Amino acid sequence: MQSFVSAISRTVPMTQFNHGLAGQIFSEVRKTGPTVVMKNNEAEVVLLPPEQYVELMDALNDYELLTLAMERLDHTNPAQWIHAQQMDRELAITQEELGNASEVDFE
Repeated sequence: MQSFVSAISRTVPMTQFNHGLAGQIFSEVRKTGPTVVMKNNEAEVVLLPPEQYVELMDALNDYELLTLAMERLDHTNPAQWIHAQQMDRELAITQEELGNASEVDFE
């Protein structure tokens, strides 16, 4: 993923949109990556291809899940953990039942 600094170095003034150059700007974004649109000498928005947006959102989601998992681990007592085999016994689940279970889809 490109760094924020390199994305910031690519800028385009808002006036180019007003002059009908949006299609050209979008093509350039597809080729070169994120571009900052400037309005009154200030960053207004960042344009990036949809694939990069999805990649960025996936990375953010992964980071949030990792942070949550680490917080949970920090507030748990390993002495209270239950081994999976013990849980299987308590719930009367056999390895055969697990082997015959259908796949679960996670979204």
